[in-house]
Amino acid sequence: MKRTVLAIDIGSTKICAIIAEIGDDNSAQIIGAGIAKAQGLRKGSITNIELASKSIKNALNDAKRVAGTDLKSAIVTISGAYTKSLNSSGIVNIPDKEITLKEINRVMHTSLYNANIPNEFEVLHALPYNFKVDDQDFIEDPLGMNASRLEVETHIITTVKSNLNNLRKAVKAAGVDVESVVLSGYASAIAVLNLDEKELGAAVVDMGGNTSNIVIHSGHAIRYNDFLGVGSNHITNDLSMALHTPLQTADNVKMNYGSLYAPSNDLIELPVIGDENATHEVSLEVVHNVIYARVEETLMIIAQSLEKSGLKEHLGAGVVLTGGFTKIEGLRELAVAILDNMPVRLAKPSDMGGLFDTLRDPSYSGAVGLIKYAADGYTRYEIDVNKRMRHSGEEVLHHDAPHAEEEVEIEYSIPPSYSSSTQSKPASSTPPKSAPRVDAKPKAEASKMVNISSNSSRQTEEPNPIAKFWNWATQLF
Repeated sequence: MKRTVLAIDIGSTKICAIIAEIGDDNSAQIIGAGIAKAQGLRKGSITNIELASKSIKNALNDAKRVAGTDLKSAIVTISGAYTKSLNSSGIVNIPDKEITLKEINRVMHTSLYNANIPNEFEVLHALPYNFKVDDQDFIEDPLGMNASRLEVETHIITTVKSNLNNLRKAVKAAGVDVESVVLSGYASAIAVLNLDEKELGAAVVDMGGNTSNIVIHSGHAIRYNDFLGVGSNHITNDLSMALHTPLQTADNVKMNYGSLYAPSNDLIELPVIGDENATHEVSLEVVHNVIYARVEETLMIIAQSLEKSGLKEHLGAGVVLTGGFTKIEGLRELAVAILDNMPVRLAKPSDMGGLFDTLRDPSYSGAVGLIKYAADGYTRYEIDVNKRMRHSGEEVLHHDAPHAEEEVEIEYSIPPSYSSSTQSKPASSTPPKSAPRVDAKPKAEASKMVNISSNSSRQTEEPNPIAKFWNWATQLF
């Protein structure tokens, strides 16, 4: 049965809403899209909720009009501006000696509990990059393996709670609820990377209007992410100041003459800022020098970020550049020179059903990536912003979360080592069991819980050593 999803990419200069139908085989077909100029945002973060909600609503209404459908919830991107990342690890014993989704869920939440996350930050993604089964390292997928112990190392991406709440408020004011939130760089990576690049290791740099987001994939897992406050609008500002011309004119010059190749000595006539009637002539060589200087500086900042990651030797597939910035001629050649001759590819969003010509532009990688994320494009396992473990091939579980709360208390209320660390994170204990419900039958689980409680009630009348042992075992594991 097909399901319809709404994705809203909130960028620094534009907002894009896409409506798509996703089939049982996870194939996506875009049926509507809308684009609006971003207002009330600075560097991708909300600075004016009212203006931002108007921009979101404009894009949303256009998408609904084209698709002919109305949706009440959306998957939304969030800028990396106020994100903070850290690595953590967890370890659990395997009581039945076979690893199921329950154990994977438990070990990932254990790594989340073990992370030292400040109170003012909220988890966006917890992404495993190394599973260890007993003493065997770098297991691609531990599901179904025999083992007595399971360990995991995770890359955890967090953001300031106020930033996340403001985003939710702006989207809510536009008439839709936020179903899930995805880091914009993560969404862009889903849209442009192929399987070989993920396996070999690649850095995806989404170069937007005011910001750039970096995500490093290595071995099908995200290992690093960074945010840079540089984008193509900085070139526009530089041209405006250097050429003494209005911003709109400077932007047109950038679009029409933005090239890093050898300049010509031709002259162009431009209006003078502050005097609408006056014009002056400017050499294209000056335009070239201004653009070249800013692009070179931007690429050097990217190179420093890749160096800082400590994962440069893992980038077998090199660097993948996407975003509106990449439309400048000669960018790839300059990037290769500045990034120590690493392989560099300029990428557009990978194709999908119904992809409008407009959305094939590299500046829409984040929006297309959101649809792919909704269609099972995320990593093999992850904990999302709702504290629910998602895994490839799962069924949609939007309505199962309330049932999960009942069982989690049995699973997670026992270990004393967690009691102090989780008091400030009540939501963290809500979803751990939601993923195993993919294969389990809710009614069977409910009856199983009733049987356990009925056994314990009989203990008061007639002590049963088997029942006592059963209760002790369930609490321990």
